[in-house]
Amino acid sequence: MVDTDCKRKMVSPDLPSKLHVTIPSPFKLPVSSPISCSAPSSCSAYELYLRLPELRNLWLSRDFPHWTHEPILKPSLQALEITFRLVLAVCSDARPYINHREWNRRLDSILTSQIKLIASICEEEEDESAPVGDKRSSLSLLPQLATWRKSEAFGKKILSTIDNEMRFSKYTLGLGEQNISGKPSLQYDAVCRPNELYILKNNPYADHIDNNENETLYIIHQIIESWLHVSINLLKRINTRVDEGRFGEASGDVYLVESIWKLLTEVEDLHLLMDPEDFLKLKKQLHIKTAGKNDAFCFRSRGLVEVMKMSKGLREKVPFVVGVEVDPTGGPRLQEAAMRLYARKGEECDKIHLLQGMQGVEAAAKRFFFAYKQVVAAVMGSAEMNTECDSVSQIFMEPTYFPSLDAAKTFLGEFWSHVG
Repeated sequence: MVDTDCKRKMVSPDLPSKLHVTIPSPFKLPVSSPISCSAPSSCSAYELYLRLPELRNLWLSRDFPHWTHEPILKPSLQALEITFRLVLAVCSDARPYINHREWNRRLDSILTSQIKLIASICEEEEDESAPVGDKRSSLSLLPQLATWRKSEAFGKKILSTIDNEMRFSKYTLGLGEQNISGKPSLQYDAVCRPNELYILKNNPYADHIDNNENETLYIIHQIIESWLHVSINLLKRINTRVDEGRFGEASGDVYLVESIWKLLTEVEDLHLLMDPEDFLKLKKQLHIKTAGKNDAFCFRSRGLVEVMKMSKGLREKVPFVVGVEVDPTGGPRLQEAAMRLYARKGEECDKIHLLQGMQGVEAAAKRFFFAYKQVVAAVMGSAEMNTECDSVSQIFMEPTYFPSLDAAKTFLGEFWSHVG
């Protein structure tokens, strides 16, 4: 039940003084936490295949120590540059049975999503420490894509997208876009290091596995891992900003994390465009197999597991946001505080946006794992899905991470259903 003050504000005289609401009980799962990494040997093999130790060094490099956005923007730009390499690989693929039209559509959508994310990150920069100048990139693959016959139309479309999405930022990316407004250009080559990324273009099996899907798989997962690293840095910044009471800024970061989860789902879907026989042959060539019933391939990514745990951990910030401590007796203290917050609005809208964003992250993360399970079935067959995906199913079948917010909305929904 809500407190007396809340009743006076919310309950209509036409309603009974007590409103009984049934809150669904949580669904009980057979395991305490399905979010855990695969065996260390499997994780290490995955990381060595993707050359993650070398890629991680590029993510973590600090060339501009006074630029606070570098830890977030650098790996974002590197993910974008790796996607340009995927475009080049698809356009260069001479296999007559590849669906080039659908590949181009999907890659256009993924690149647009990434550019929107990068633009959002750039827009919130308030300091003047970003490394900018008047030179364009000479090392990125995008200018080459915009002039090569097979990819010219695609490259020009991406340049136009950059122009459009970066219009609210203080600077542009400097990749050859028109930049009609004459804004300064980011020192893209110094920040992104495209030449060092290009050195990592081949995986350890490139020399002795004759399979085009080897390159495709390699690039797709490098893109995923780069954005996972961005998410980790954003989630750390969210925790810091919430602790400092900067709820508006934290809500902006939360919505970025939600968008990254959606992007990861879109990138995972690219597996559906890989040739079935070539991919399954590659699976055999790379000796990819599950070690047990709950050994999902996705859990070989330590980054994915960490991002999922940190996304789930956002619930720990709810008491501070709503301004009360958790009731040790299990009472509805958090629920009542959330209801008062939703009713007051006013100057505390930033808190509402933050809480909504947290629940958006939960929904996007669970959708990712639900979609992952379907992709596994479509790419490798339902038998493989049944073997490895029990732990994945447990993630999207878990009860809500925010039971107090869920209960508050359930009560409010029941209240308004009786009004009028």
